[in-house]
Amino acid sequence: MAELNQDSGKGNKGGKVRAKKAGGKVDLTAMVDLAFLLITFFMLTTSLNTPQAMDVAMPDKNKMDQNDNLEIADNRSITLLLGSDNKISWYYGQLAKPIYPPTTIDYGKEGVRQILLRMQKEVPQRAGGKDLIVVIRPSEKSVQRNLVDILDEMRIVDVKRYMISKINSDEIEVLKSEGLFND
Repeated sequence: MAELNQDSGKGNKGGKVRAKKAGGKVDLTAMVDLAFLLITFFMLTTSLNTPQAMDVAMPDKNKMDQNDNLEIADNRSITLLLGSDNKISWYYGQLAKPIYPPTTIDYGKEGVRQILLRMQKEVPQRAGGKDLIVVIRPSEKSVQRNLVDILDEMRIVDVKRYMISKINSDEIEVLKSEGLFND
């Protein structure tokens, strides 16, 4: 670049005009272009994290018939009652005449996971080789995290057949008697 010296030379030493030394300038246009190209490349080639979701088969939204009940063999099913305070009550068979009476357990590998693993081994022996069915019944005092934790346990233990259903009044009484229906 050329600069014009508009100084008339008055007041300078001997009338000599000194040229100013221009500082070194770096043209950053190419580097900015390269940076945007790299950002664009990595944005387009990087896959974003996909949200982790569970596959839950939901029933159709048809009207339900009150007389349409699914009968489950007593010796194949255990029922998990989700109560308050992050506790579970479970029983094996029917509530009126259970094979194993209602018992309170915790979540995790020392609680519900041990029961599920034990019942996966025991049920085929009692039911003639048929696999375990788990009925999950959350109460109004349980929290959503409890249901998600139980579904995680079903996946960890590899239970093939499980269902989520409404809790009935007899099962609420079981939760109340075990102190799992608190506010």
